[in-house]
Amino acid sequence: MKRLWALTALFLSLFVESWAQTAPTPNLRGTVTDPSGASVPGALVALRGAGPEQHTTTDAAGNYAFTSLKPGKYLFRVAAKGFTAFERQNVEITRPTVLDAQLLIEGEKQVVNVAEETNAVSAEAADNGSALVLKEKELAALSDDPDELSEQLQALAGPGGGPDGAQIYIDGFTGGNLPPKSSIREVRINSNPFAPEFDRPGFGRIEILTRPGSDTLRGQVFIQYNKEALNSRSPLLDQSTRPPYQQRFFGVNLSGPLKAQKASFSFDAEHRTIDENAFILATTLDNSLTPLSINQAILTPQTRTTLSPRLDYTINANNTLTVRYQNTSVGLDKEGVGAFSLASTAYNESTTENTLQLTETAVLGPHAINETRFQYMRTGLSNVTDNSTPALIVQGAFQSGGAQIGNSGSLTNNWELTNTSTYTKGAHTLKWGGRVRQSLLDDTSVNDFAGTFTFFGGIGPELDANNAAITGTSEQLSALEVYRRTRLFSQEGLSAAQIRALGGGASQFSINAGTATTSLNQSDTGVFVNDDWRARPNLTFSYGLRYEAQTNIRDFGDVAPRLAVAWGIDGGRDKSAKTVLRAGFGTFYSRIAITDSLNSLRYNGVTQQSYLIQNPDFFLTPPSLASLESSQQPQELQILYAGIQAPRVYQTSVGIDRQINAHARVNVTYTGSRGVHLERSLNINAPLKGVYPDGDSAIRLLTESNGFSRSNMLFVSPNVSFKRIILFGFYSLSYGEDDNEGQPADPYNLKAEWGPSTYADIRHRLLLGSNLPLPWKFTISPFFLAQSGTPYNITTGNDSNDTGFAEERPALMSGVSAAACQGGELVYAAGFGCFNLDPPAGAATIGRNYGRGPATVTLNLRLARTWSFGGEGASGPSQQGGPPPGMGGARGGPGGGGGGPPPGGGPPPGAFGSASGRKYNLTLSVSARNALNHPNYAAPNGDLSSPYFGESLSLAGFGPFGSPTTYNRKIDLQLRFTF
Repeated sequence: MKRLWALTALFLSLFVESWAQTAPTPNLRGTVTDPSGASVPGALVALRGAGPEQHTTTDAAGNYAFTSLKPGKYLFRVAAKGFTAFERQNVEITRPTVLDAQLLIEGEKQVVNVAEETNAVSAEAADNGSALVLKEKELAALSDDPDELSEQLQALAGPGGGPDGAQIYIDGFTGGNLPPKSSIREVRINSNPFAPEFDRPGFGRIEILTRPGSDTLRGQVFIQYNKEALNSRSPLLDQSTRPPYQQRFFGVNLSGPLKAQKASFSFDAEHRTIDENAFILATTLDNSLTPLSINQAILTPQTRTTLSPRLDYTINANNTLTVRYQNTSVGLDKEGVGAFSLASTAYNESTTENTLQLTETAVLGPHAINETRFQYMRTGLSNVTDNSTPALIVQGAFQSGGAQIGNSGSLTNNWELTNTSTYTKGAHTLKWGGRVRQSLLDDTSVNDFAGTFTFFGGIGPELDANNAAITGTSEQLSALEVYRRTRLFSQEGLSAAQIRALGGGASQFSINAGTATTSLNQSDTGVFVNDDWRARPNLTFSYGLRYEAQTNIRDFGDVAPRLAVAWGIDGGRDKSAKTVLRAGFGTFYSRIAITDSLNSLRYNGVTQQSYLIQNPDFFLTPPSLASLESSQQPQELQILYAGIQAPRVYQTSVGIDRQINAHARVNVTYTGSRGVHLERSLNINAPLKGVYPDGDSAIRLLTESNGFSRSNMLFVSPNVSFKRIILFGFYSLSYGEDDNEGQPADPYNLKAEWGPSTYADIRHRLLLGSNLPLPWKFTISPFFLAQSGTPYNITTGNDSNDTGFAEERPALMSGVSAAACQGGELVYAAGFGCFNLDPPAGAATIGRNYGRGPATVTLNLRLARTWSFGGEGASGPSQQGGPPPGMGGARGGPGGGGGGPPPGGGPPPGAFGSASGRKYNLTLSVSARNALNHPNYAAPNGDLSSPYFGESLSLAGFGPFGSPTTYNRKIDLQLRFTF
């Protein structure tokens, strides 16, 4: 801990603004944007006054700079194709000055975004063609609903983010809920993938930039509505009527000046209420112990409210301050219900998140910029339910009883401090900085305080019509049949030994007790340095280094080199490249989560006692805690390996950006990744040939970092922008394997866990988004995703090795027909063949993730029509002035040294429909999720002991992290008014 804070203190001491101590040289810099706030590259900027007349053009980020000027007054003028000229007289320049220009559309006939009209390629580090930049029109193709928007952004990021998905940054900060879509100015996906400024892999990063206030008061209000009559029923639901559903979604946005050219504000508020459903597909027993199928939808109401004000303030000519606050409250009723979980397992969950963000940008001189960011986030989680009744889990069939989560909850206080500096000198752009974070967690858990009985599949004798054992026979029993026999023979008064001899008896009983609340904290820091060296106008080398460390582990050697090169093959000093070759390599570390330390502190046998009894001889009536303690019953202990190392990924990429013409470009990129020291958890006290290594039957779950992964991905990314038509997206071909997903089948044979990755081995993905004009002033925004099936694991449903987990895999017998697949341990599965659920020692079993789920095809559509009225140029995005001086051009530093374009004024017009330049706009839109009504099924159940083996228990969500729904197609109606 002391080493970590000493390193942080040493680094922060480098943030002294030494350049500010010298007399500043007069200079002028700024950013040119269009009415939506998007950067305008290639604009001509002229300056005439005290010195000789000077000219320059804006770079790819819309930035310009005159580095050395004589003190005095100047005439400032900007010109760009498709825009009216911007002019400002008597601009006094006596010190470093920032002047941004926001251009107006020339004429009224159509809205043109120059940045979208010019699909040029560049050798700049941040302009990789594999990146996707979503602005006004692209954002219009995405959902306004925050949950659906998150799913779509994750899908756009592709599989490069790993099993946890892409990392999301909001105005440079990590973590937190998405802001309202109306407040988003721009989204950058997979940009500058090897920049050492970021800790996670760049081919899985989402950067969201929110917008500042506008120069005049403007805003919008909207209402979105959905009812079950607009939707189509799930094909998995047996009932003929659609279950009740309703969504009511309201939002408001306001922005304007607080003091002209000094301060501005914006405010967003949203409230969403959904009467959602959970889909139960399970089989239980009726009163006569006959299997009873349950197929029903349970109403699960949800609410979500977001409030988000923002203040932008110009402190002086060189310093600006941005303050943003967001409060998000989410209420989820009847959580935990669905699939095998019956209605009795429901609990209510509520979360609150309060986030405060401060960003101060300082222009230190003509070549240097410093940015300091601070974030404080307070998150509360509360679960409420009655857990006084033991839970019952019958593997692969149903789960009932009390919701064992109980009245649990947590309070987390996170803070984050980041400082970055950018210095440009000649052909070099040097960027360095660091980040320090701390998380303070108070977690209360009464989970499983009433106990849980669990039944796995097994083997028992065949029974005749009178439920008497047939001598000399055996058969494979599902968990439901084991449970039925337990109930049946208990009613007949048989002893526990007799019930188990007949194939009955619970497989496990677990119960927790002890101290409910555990508190701990965790800190981490990361420092970096990078240089973008423009060796030639068409050749850029980017090289840097990042170092990371954290508390709660002993690994302090996390050094991450990053290297990238971009070469405009056919470019030169006076010729823009049409083809850019890119290559890069980087090491990326992940942090060991605070929850790993939490579990090791809580489930250590002292803080809480987590009893786990294998094959208990009691059922329905749990023993007292005193008896368990006095008899020293075995526990499930969770241990964090003392020598654990931070997981890391070594990533390499080679790609080509090719400009086809002024309106289209394409990128082809290969990315190879190798993960080492990946986290896994396994029982290190599993019996070996019937002997427990530690001399007792306790389960000792060790979290360690010895997992591996490997993936190879090929991406093809087109980008078309022609007049009012856009097209974006990608196709990917992906192969991936790993060995750290879930509990191993055999903790003593980890090599057998090497198999297809559930996230990286989805072979084919095609994602396309577009925005198209239609007759009669309609626009349509399709968003299409098709992908091949997800791998899934096939297991026996048994725990014959007493590892504590039913993760054993069967052997597949070749050449055995369904008729011949008979016997106690044999099960025939259509599409696979004859499985042996109890193969002899040394026999080959199937690999992990042997199964492959169905492909999915989803088309989302938004159809919109806007009516405009009122005066000219006073609605939608800001039409003049822009943000106060100094608000633009800060992030990323001078020149094109990486980082995003500056903030722009006004709401993005694509969020409202078509920008018209009129005073008032009314937009009516209809959005269809899965417009084709194509059934998309989730990966099937892989438990061979389940009556649902090979069946999908839910519909697939959108993309790799989508949530299942009880409706196959949903149609939302929205009305939006802007002024």
